[in-house]
Parts: sequence; C-alpha cells; structure tokens
Amino acid sequence: MDSDRLQHAEAVRGHFRRALLASMAFVALLGAIFHAGAWLGEMRFLALVPLEPAGLVGIVTAPLLHGSAGHWLANSVALLILGTLLGTVYPRAALRALPVLWLVSGLVTWLIGRPSFHIGASGLTHGLMFLLLFLGLLRRDKAAIAAALIAFFFYGGMVLTVLPREPGVSWEYHLGGALAGILAAFIWRRADPEPPRKRYSWEDEEDEPLPGDDDGEFAMPRPDDVPVLWELPPEPRGTVLPFRRPTDD
Repeated sequence: MDSDRLQHAEAVRGHFRRALLASMAFVALLGAIFHAGAWLGEMRFLALVPLEPAGLVGIVTAPLLHGSAGHWLANSVALLILGTLLGTVYPRAALRALPVLWLVSGLVTWLIGRPSFHIGASGLTHGLMFLLLFLGLLRRDKAAIAAALIAFFFYGGMVLTVLPREPGVSWEYHLGGALAGILAAFIWRRADPEPPRKRYSWEDEEDEPLPGDDDGEFAMPRPDDVPVLWELPPEPRGTVLPFRRPTDD
C-alpha cells in the first residue's frame, strides 16, 4: 500500500507540472493574440454573433479574443489556477472535457445570446469551475472534494454570474460554460481512478479470521473443546425401604 501511495504521489507531481506548463502556454497564447490585435487591426469578424451564420466561426475563435487588458488578465489568472487544478487531479477527464467546454459554451451563446459581439474565455473559465465543483459532488473522494473546495474558494462567485447582472458582460457565455461543465462532470466523473486510500491497522485486524474459524466467519466451538470450569455435585440418592407383604391372620 505504501508503494502504491508513493507511486501515486509521484504521478500527481508529474500531472501538476504538465498541467501548469499547458495552462501557462495557453495564457501566453491569449496574451500574444491580445497584443497582436493592436498591430493586426480589427478582429471583430472572429467574434461570436448569436443566430448569425457568419458568427458561427466565433464558437471556435471568440475565446481567444479579449476586449481589454483587464479582461485578458482576469480570464488568464482563472485559467491558470483552474486549468492547473483540473489537469492535476483529473488528467484524463481534462483532456476529454476541455473541447466540450470550449464548443458547448460557444454553441449555447450562439443560440441564446443577445444580438451583439461576444468574445473572451469567460465561458471556458466558468466551465472549468463548474466541472471541478460537480466532480467533487459526484465523486466525493478526498482529492475531488479538496479540488472542488479550492475552486469554489477562489471563484465561487461565478455561480452568480450565470445570470444577467452587469451590462456589457456576456452572461450567456457564463451560463453556457456552466452547463458544459456540469455535462462534462456527469459524463467523465469516472474517467480518472480514485487515489489509493490509506489503510489503518484496525482494518487489517478485522480481516484476520478468528481462532478456530476456518471459513473466516464466527463459529461456535464444539462442546468437547470447551473447558469445564466447574461441575455440579452429584445429586443425593434416596434410600429404598423394604416393605413387608401383608399376611393373613
């Protein structure tokens, strides 16, 4: 059991390094695209426009675009934290769920969004947070619960942003990401195995058979095997008195 736990800890460190590097690379890509926008000029044609056939391309490209440095920075920090957390705890589910979060959040926005230009990776960040939250609720092992609590501690406010609150903020993208995260959690909740559980000494004692129990179940000993601790004294026997037969006088 100790060797399994050591191997698992080493695997988690490897997952953390890969998830951190991948998240940093994606954040750097978003930054490069944002700063390149000032040189390339108008990139609105890559935005998502609901119910417009030309706006379908935005389902793929809109998460790469940001309207301001603050917009890019806020999403980048969330992607760095939540992406690293997801890739560390759920490496298999992360690879399968990320395309779903990306595409489903955009599709929902295209179907229900206001007639405007929708850009930004906020749908992806909301998808990551809801995915981590619902994986913790569905799996309920220690690692899953810890990851859900960390995600909720940093970004629990995303639960409220799936509804319209601020003008100019694409709550439709937030809602689409949340729905995509919940869907992915239900589909891939068992994609990653549970971490090995620490076994305590009293659990091993319970598995040991009882003395004289060959079947591993409690069985009563034979009467001959039970030691006699005390014996009853012999019962007193009565005296038989002879009776004389009556005689005829």
